[in-house]
Amino acid sequence: MISVSEAISYKFATGPDLYALCQQAASARDNAWGTQLTFSKKVFIPLTNMCRDSCGYCTFVQSPDSIHSNYMTPEQVLKTAHEGAALDCKEALFSLGERPEERHQKARDLLAALGYDSTLDYLYDQCESVLTHTTLLPHVNAGALSFDELKRLKPVAASMGMMLENVSNELLKKGQAHYACPDKTPKRRLDTIEQAGRLDIAFTTGILIGIGESWEERVLSLIAIRDRHLAYGHVQEVIIQNFRAKAGTAMEGCQEPDLDDMKRTIAVARLILPDDISIQAPPNLEVEYGSYINAGINDWGGISPLTKDFINPERAWPQISSVAQACEGLGYSLAERLTIYDRFQHQEHKYLTPNLTQRVASLMSRAAQASRQLQGDIA
Repeated sequence: MISVSEAISYKFATGPDLYALCQQAASARDNAWGTQLTFSKKVFIPLTNMCRDSCGYCTFVQSPDSIHSNYMTPEQVLKTAHEGAALDCKEALFSLGERPEERHQKARDLLAALGYDSTLDYLYDQCESVLTHTTLLPHVNAGALSFDELKRLKPVAASMGMMLENVSNELLKKGQAHYACPDKTPKRRLDTIEQAGRLDIAFTTGILIGIGESWEERVLSLIAIRDRHLAYGHVQEVIIQNFRAKAGTAMEGCQEPDLDDMKRTIAVARLILPDDISIQAPPNLEVEYGSYINAGINDWGGISPLTKDFINPERAWPQISSVAQACEGLGYSLAERLTIYDRFQHQEHKYLTPNLTQRVASLMSRAAQASRQLQGDIA
């Protein structure tokens, strides 16, 4: 692992210097993860698109005044999950706005009509329903949560996640990306990551680049993740995600990170973070996503054959076969993984509660079979 000062020194790496940095990161990836890249075959379940935060780049969240603001019904959740299972998906990604009922009367009314007064209570029951009625494994992205909230959700989620995004308090100021977002304070985000560690929850986090942070703040964000993983060993993957400007948002005119900036950040992340943390970058947010391979990623995250990326709906998922071909062209194979990484699956119920262990074992064999078929199709 490189030091903070060394990581900061790569701020302006370009041309041959950037190439050398990426080579170093790719070598570290090969040594730790071999020549197989992975992805999770998922279905996206956007449980509610209302939120008490108002991030300057977000189009997922809908105002209560919008006819599109809603909660999915239990029937809609199961319909989506069953359709995903029929396509051999193995992950049900529950993504939702944070605590909308604490800000919006419409959210309270919709929850009451469903028989609830808390979004997290409703989330728990929908995860349990997916576990009971389908073969999928829930992965929960519910934002910043307390120790007790994480503990309650653990039995119905094989893994959980929350983007740190950045540790910069500057982003909370008026006119910045996280202004008026009570759940986006660095302290609150970091506390969630730490509490997940205390509870032995296999956790996904990451940084969002290009939202007004400095290079130094990116590095410090990665260091903050590293420190918590070194304390608890629970961070399974870190996402390096590039900001994409969206029409109708406060940041629609802001400059997006270019490909070199993504490669530079991915490479430094690989060198800063411990080898056992997976480095992921979304393939639907960059046309030349294959370039990420030589920068040091080993995972593509969740890819859905059914549902769009509701966070970035204008960016379609690439075909899984196309991702496999991009890997093959650079000497790597592509394989399916589950939402909880292999190394967390066999630790005597430390990360998985007993009710999830058998489900994971069954899906592992199916993922391995699907991987063999995928590699056979490419060959």
